[in-house]
Order: sequence, then structure tokens, then C-alpha cells
Amino acid sequence: MLHARKILALVILFTLWTSLSFAQTGILKGKIRDEFTNVLLSGVTVFMQGNAQTVQSDSLGIYTFTGLTPGVYNLTFGFIGYKRKSIFDVMVSNATPAILDVTLESSSSELNEVVIESPKFTKPLESPLSLRTIGATEIKRNPGGNRDISKVIQSLPGVSAPVSFRNDIIIRGGAPNENRFYIDGVEIPNINHFTTQGSSGGPVGLINVDFIKEVDFYSGAFPASRGNTLSSVFEFKQKDGNPDSLRASLTLGSSDFATTLEGPLTKKTTYIASYRLSYLQGLFKLIGLPFLPSYQDFQFKLKTRFNTSHELSILGLGALDKSKLNFAAEDTESNQYLLANLPENNQENYTVGAVYKNYRTKGFSTVVLSRNYLNNRADKFKDNNVNDLKTLDYGSTETENKLRVENSSKEGNYNINFGVGVEQANYQTSTFQYVPGGLDQYSSELDLLKYGLFAQVSAPYFQDRLNLSLGVRFDGSDYASNMNNPLKTFSPRFSASYNFNENISVNFNTGIYYQLPAYTLLGYRVNASAPLANKGVDYIKSVQLVAGIEYNTLKNTKFTVEGFYKDYSNYPMIQVLGDTVPLANLGADFGVVGNRPVTGVTDGRSYGLELFAQQRLNKGFYGIFALTLYRSEFQDKRGVYVQSSWNNRYILSMTAGKIMKRNWEIGAKLRYTGGGPYTPYDIAYSSLKSNYSVYPQGIQDYDRLNVSTLKDFYQVDLRVDKKYPFRNFNLNVYLDIQNITYNKYETQPQLVLDRDGSGNSQEIPGDPNSFKTKLLGNTSGNILPSLGVIFEF
Repeated sequence: MLHARKILALVILFTLWTSLSFAQTGILKGKIRDEFTNVLLSGVTVFMQGNAQTVQSDSLGIYTFTGLTPGVYNLTFGFIGYKRKSIFDVMVSNATPAILDVTLESSSSELNEVVIESPKFTKPLESPLSLRTIGATEIKRNPGGNRDISKVIQSLPGVSAPVSFRNDIIIRGGAPNENRFYIDGVEIPNINHFTTQGSSGGPVGLINVDFIKEVDFYSGAFPASRGNTLSSVFEFKQKDGNPDSLRASLTLGSSDFATTLEGPLTKKTTYIASYRLSYLQGLFKLIGLPFLPSYQDFQFKLKTRFNTSHELSILGLGALDKSKLNFAAEDTESNQYLLANLPENNQENYTVGAVYKNYRTKGFSTVVLSRNYLNNRADKFKDNNVNDLKTLDYGSTETENKLRVENSSKEGNYNINFGVGVEQANYQTSTFQYVPGGLDQYSSELDLLKYGLFAQVSAPYFQDRLNLSLGVRFDGSDYASNMNNPLKTFSPRFSASYNFNENISVNFNTGIYYQLPAYTLLGYRVNASAPLANKGVDYIKSVQLVAGIEYNTLKNTKFTVEGFYKDYSNYPMIQVLGDTVPLANLGADFGVVGNRPVTGVTDGRSYGLELFAQQRLNKGFYGIFALTLYRSEFQDKRGVYVQSSWNNRYILSMTAGKIMKRNWEIGAKLRYTGGGPYTPYDIAYSSLKSNYSVYPQGIQDYDRLNVSTLKDFYQVDLRVDKKYPFRNFNLNVYLDIQNITYNKYETQPQLVLDRDGSGNSQEIPGDPNSFKTKLLGNTSGNILPSLGVIFEF
């Protein structure tokens, strides 16, 4: 409450100071380079939509716009012999110059003259469909996103998330562990705090949006250089530190505090670094929640351009996460249930990496060296009494050391990319957990070597009307003999796009993709002295087909329709609490996924239709409409196809906003999804005293896998921003409200003890071996306002 009062006081103070705002003289500048050779380009024409200025880059490749009114702009870059390029939603303020460096790709079909026109959408040759690009400005202003990239992604087609406060990303009906994330080419295992080991997701995003230039999201048609994924690839492209002077930003939000610094270290080296500290623990305690999470994270990037031929980036990010139980929470049945089941949890993770690029006459080589680390601990006692039976004592570490070398070049009209990657991984665990039927107790260590080879060739034909791309990939591992033959994971992929004109194109892709199961599954042992139990598993395989039509109005608006089909095979079936379930149905909850014996494999499929419309900023308006209709299903233990846990069937997302006069901006977002499937409990088995005493929750009856369905879910979010430009700094005050309609959403009921009037547990009459239990309705959904202040110096 004290923080909220301080923030409100600042809002009032700076509202009164509005009349003191100084002259608005924003500057936008940057350097323009050849994408493949890094050569600075002079004479490039830069057109700014909605502004009379048109400038050209000078002999050093530098372009500059001056005297700009602070706001958001769209730019188009045109140069003889190069493809036109558009950049949307570039933020300009008057405190410091905005820096936007751009690369252009040469093209033999663009030789005669530069045509100045409105910005238009472009697409790469390698992935002409299933690719969406999100700019930093879009992320920051997304209603309900609260500057969290993981939440903003949920506005895109094909993307759903569990009906909860978690950020698990589910793409086109695939499990949340089927996604891969890269920052400037460095792979990171997860982009959220409090990650689920063996899967992904978490309640709070990890990446600082102040670092981001743009995000490329592939829901299909993955480039051959990106392996070990079945559902999506995310490429987070970071900006470089400011090369001219020191800059800083300070963000005070309802849940955390963050600061970012950037500037030059030398004439050739820039840096950007941030630190964030949450105060969720205090806020949750104040409102009486039974769990108290807290987190810290850091992020940095150093960039050195030795000359036009050599550059080196060193980057890193990491987090410290802690979650404790609040035994002073109100003694409600729901709080009792959560306190009885949630462990106290500590996590540490980091990624550090170096990216070296060597540019030559026709292309460049890239060397990426990185290290990932995760330390995960969880503890639980019966009745939350440290002097009673310890029911969970879990500790685990994952370490990955990776090297990737690739070459990108342009030979005439052909874009060529090829390379190799090698990875050494170490997984260790000490697992002790009482579960129905006995005790899981083992220690395990696993050393693993993985490798991959890839190549892709892309080219336009018939004056860029027809674009074709062919890629291949091979992967292998020394985990088992059946994984050590890269010919078994031969992964071809083919894309084609035909442009009828500048407005309409048809696009197609097909490919085969492979993914290695999680370390938690590969490193499982029955007991400490036993051999690895899951040596018989293989790479999970997915054959995919995507086709679509795109219509581009050339006025910052595009429409796409895409159909997709994903066929899965070799998906592990694992033993869970004495029963068998496809691994593809697990992963969107706290804890650990995959540390169970594999009982076999199964097949699955997901197919559907996506409709997408996007209005980039035009006359102050912007918006996104995304509708996905699909079905996701896997074979159960009897070999019968049943709906998967991610089969929401339909997903609707609509986002719209307006930039108004005097630096006001307002936006709203609606999300509507079909209710998710769930597996009912085996109440009789769950209620046995021998089970409920050590596992006080419902045990799913997997003979009825996903036969029940939750109610549909919807949520409306609202965001209002007000910016105050001053001579030496900018102030942004925002109000972000999630679930403004106060909709209550439904999740699976909780199985709790049916206590007597004195709060004591009861037996089932005539059955002294079983507790009397009941199902407790489990609904949630509060109005979540976030008031924040951002200072930029």
C-alpha cells in the first residue's frame, strides 16, 4: 500500500508539472549496413510515414531525422540494388536521440530506381509463413501484458496458455516443452521465473523488454539452423547500448523495481545492463495469499565492433527465485489445500554467451559459445511441520555448454546458410518423494553429448514472384545407440511462396522435425544403484504441413489465413502414480516433469485453421485480430485418440489501441478460449489414508484421460499511458488493468478433506481406511491493476 501511495503522489506531482515540459525536438538516427557484408551504405533513402522529411544516409552510412515531435513512427528504407525494408513503431523522445541501426539485403530485381512508398510487411525467403514479428513498442504497450513478453505472445495466432497466472506457451496444440528460445543467436532454456523443470513456463517473464529491438516468432517453418523443437522458435533480437552517451531508465511497478543503464565503454564498445527486484512477497503477504514468491534477475550485453569485418557480443541473463509458504494466511479450505501441497522452492539459473561475427565479401561466419545453468530445489513436510515426516526433498542441476559455427552468404540470388553445433550437457538429481504406492528415492548423474549439422538454400525466381527454400538437418546424441546415427534424424524442410502482386501471395511449407526428451526423463533411475531406466527412448518426431494466403493492403495492414497439420510419433508414455499417460499431456504446472519410467511410445496429431489481421500504426490506430480453430489429440494407453490437455479448440484474441494528442495512449485486449480438458480424479483411491496422508490431493483416473472439460474463459485487459517529455528526461506513467470485467475462471476442482465442525478429518462411515473427502470448486480471477512509473534519462 505504501508503494502505491508513493507512485500516486508522483503521478499527481508530474501532472501538475505538465506545463513545464520543454520544447519537443526529438532526434532519430542510425547506421545502415549491408546484411551480409556489414559494409556501410551511403545514399540510402529513408522515408518517414506521416512526416514531410525524407533523408539519405551519408558517406558513413548515417541517416538523421531532427526536429521530431516525440511519438511513434514508421520508416521505409530504399536503395538501388537492395530490397526495400520497413520498420514499424519506432519510439522517439526528446530527452536523448533514438538510435535505429538497419541492415539491407541486396536484390538483383531492385536495380533501377528507389520508389518512396508507405511501409509494407516483408517476409524472409526461408520462412514465408507462420512467422510474426513483434516490436519493442508493441510489447511495452500491450494491454494486460505489464511489459511481460511471455504474456504479449498470447495475443498471436495459434498461441494459448493455461487458464491461470502462469506463462506456459502452447503453440498449435503442442505441449509447452516443445518451444525453443534464442537471444541474439544464443539459446536459453526458459524465459520465465519459477520454471517447471523438464518443461517451460512460469508466472513472470525473465527478459527485460528494454533490451529488445524485436522478436521473431515462428509457429512453423523453422529454419534448419534451429533444431530440437516441435512447436515454435522465438528469436529475441537485442538492441546495442547507446554509442553516444550514458542513458538510464528506472521502472517502478506494482510488483517490482527495475533499472537499466547503457552507453559507450570505448569508441568501439557499448554496453547495456539491467537489474530487477520484486516485492511480490510483501504484497502477497499483505493480501493474505498462502504462498510468497520473490525474484531477482539481471541481464547485460557488451558489443564491440573491431572494424567492419569483425564484431563480438557478450551477453548474459539470470535469475534468483524463491517461494515460501505463508502459514499466517486465512484458514480457508482453499488455502489449507495449497499449503498442504505447495513446496518451498528455490531456483537459480543463468545463461552467458559470446557471439563472434566475421564479415567477408559475400557473407559472414558466426561462432556462438554459451553456457546454461539451472539449480532447482524443493522441500515439503507432512502437515508443514519440520519435525514431522519429510514428504519431498528434491535437488537437481542442469548444465549445458554449447558451440555453434555457421556460415551465411549470398551467391547471386541464392541465400546460403550451413553449419554445425555441438553440446555437452550434465544433469544431476537427488530425488526423495513419498507418492501413493511408496517412495521415489534415487540419485542420478548423466553426461550427454549432442551434435547437429544443417544447411539451407533459398532463392527468388521470376523477378521475386516465386521464392523457394530447401533445408536439411541431422541430429545425434551419445545417450543410446539408437540416437547416435544422425541419418535416423534426417530432417528435410521445404518452403515455397508465390506473389501474384504486391498485395497477394500464397505460401506453403512442409518439414520433419525432431526433439530430444528432457534431461529429467533421460536421467531417471529406479534407485540410486540402478542403471538408467529409459535407455530405450528415441527422438520425438513431428511431420508438419502448413499452407496459407496473405493479403497486404500496403497501408500498414495485412490479413493471413493459414491451415496446419502436425503429426507426432515416438512420444513417450510415462508412468505417473501407478498409471500411464502420454508425456505430451504434462508440463503446465509447478514442479518437475518427466522424472518417471517410460512405459512405451504413442502418436498424436494437431490440426487447425488460423485467421490473422494486423493493423500497424496508421493515423494513431493499431490493432491485432487472431482466431485459431484447432484440435489436438494423442493416443491414450489403449491406443485410442483422445483430446490432449491443450485442446482448447478455439482461441480468439483482439487487441486495439489509439495514440492521442498530448502523449496519451489507450489500449484494450480481449482473450476468449474454449475450456481446457482435464482428467477426473479417482476419488476412492485418492481418499485412502495411506495415499492422502502423503499426497493430499486428487489422483487422476487415467482410464478417463481428459474426458471432462472446463468452462470457456475470457478476459478483458486495459492499459492507459501518459508520457511527459522534458529536456533531459522522459516520464511515462501507466495504468495496466488485467481482467477489468472481473470474470471468474474455472480450473479443476480441488479434492479436500470433508472436516467436521471442529475442523477435524473424518472417516468414511464403515471404511476406517479412507478419509471422507469432497470436491471444492476452484475458481479464480481478480481485477489486477498495475500502476507504474518509468523514468528515462
